[in-house]
Amino acid sequence: MSADVTYASYLDLGRILEAQHPASDAHDELLFIIVHQASELWLKLCLHELTAARESIEADDLRPAFKMLARVARAQQQLIQSWDVLSTMTPHDYSAIRPHLGASSGFQSAQYRMMEFMLGGRDGKHVRLHKSNADWAARLEAEAGRASLYDAAIRLLARRGLAICAAVLERDPAAAYVADPSVEAAWAAIYRDPQAHWDLYELAEKLVDLEYHFQRWRFGHLKTVERIIGFKRGTGGTPGVPYLEGVLKQAFFPELLSVRTAI
Repeated sequence: MSADVTYASYLDLGRILEAQHPASDAHDELLFIIVHQASELWLKLCLHELTAARESIEADDLRPAFKMLARVARAQQQLIQSWDVLSTMTPHDYSAIRPHLGASSGFQSAQYRMMEFMLGGRDGKHVRLHKSNADWAARLEAEAGRASLYDAAIRLLARRGLAICAAVLERDPAAAYVADPSVEAAWAAIYRDPQAHWDLYELAEKLVDLEYHFQRWRFGHLKTVERIIGFKRGTGGTPGVPYLEGVLKQAFFPELLSVRTAI
């Protein structure tokens, strides 16, 4: 390694620490910017790990996938904790910043949307929301056309000899996933006899961790928004709390939740 490399140069701290550009004199605007910028960096890591984990699942090489999925769960904990920091902002603090946000909204986070898409939460209208950013719109469209992380897991169950309905295996990946009894039955067989399917059992629990932490992140978002702006509409015309309440009901891996009642 070159002796010219320093901590600051390796991490490109010059650009990172100069990337905050408050638009007001409000004390809390720096907090608002940093929390969101840091969240985007954690999301970048999550996407990096999920991409590799899916490839490992598709190759039936689960041990590396377990490490990657565990790392995503830890990164999600950082995302969850960010709401604790942001919630120190009061309604008065936020009111000094809000006029300067324009139509910007966390709803426009392409990385957040990509993570949803990778986990299987897909809706074509969300691609259109990013049409102003052609690169991300194209990436989301490409992601919608391939198997999600959950699709990859289900296809692995079938390759391992568990009975999965052909319609599930052949479904259009761009369409919203619909829970299927054959998938629940396959997971039930794994949970009833984990010793016979240990790596698939561990895969199931790693996926449940992702779902659990994602929902905790959503709930933290909901309660932080509720605490700071109440039931006002969000910036960019987003519905705010009612929208966030709605997405809490959406599950990426529905059979991994329903199987707990079935077994």
